[in-house]
Amino acid sequence: MVIMKLLLIALLFITGQAYSQCKNYRLNRNGDTLNCVDYKDLQQGKWVVKVDGVRGEPGYDEEGIFKDGKKEGFWRIYTTMGDLYAVERFRWGNKDGVSQYFNITGLVREESWKAVNPANPYDTIEVPDPIDPYKVEMKVVKIDGSTVKHGKWKYYESGSGKLVKSENYFLDKKEDPSSMLVNISGLDNATDSIPGAKKPVAKSKPQAVLDFEKKNSGKKKVKVIDGRTF
Repeated sequence: MVIMKLLLIALLFITGQAYSQCKNYRLNRNGDTLNCVDYKDLQQGKWVVKVDGVRGEPGYDEEGIFKDGKKEGFWRIYTTMGDLYAVERFRWGNKDGVSQYFNITGLVREESWKAVNPANPYDTIEVPDPIDPYKVEMKVVKIDGSTVKHGKWKYYESGSGKLVKSENYFLDKKEDPSSMLVNISGLDNATDSIPGAKKPVAKSKPQAVLDFEKKNSGKKKVKVIDGRTF
């Protein structure tokens, strides 16, 4: 009996703390705090949002977590009939990771996103070696925008769930499926404005090679002994 009273007091204390952090809020049927707005007018905690239809577009309901006024983690979107329409993942208020979209028959599309930290738009990413696709090199790059397409986008046939199309994006640039190469303009110079970042070191040619090239520049054909048997 004493333990039950202590648990009740603790629950009331925690609930009171939650309420005290919210300037405005509402409760659901289970007594959970929803749609909290703190004293800095920032959305916090679990929210359920109803969006009305406009200009012929259908309305929908969405639920998820706000952190300091920005969407964070998984958000679920439902049609007005209560059917699941989408599961989206957010970071810093922007799409991040895999988002999935559905119709009444099941999954129809998967999108892959990479959110950008507004306080630090630089990120370390893996860049495939242009010669050996099984090797990667770590590069520090600046990412423009709040979120970019990054990774596989998949499209499925409605009803059967069969994969009908797949696209791959690398920092908002669609990759050529016939090539394993990734081309990012300015990638080698991306660390120039980052204090303390290691910058690529240009390799100079030996002096003997430079002298040879200078001596034979402009000549149409120069015989070179390279060790091959003719």
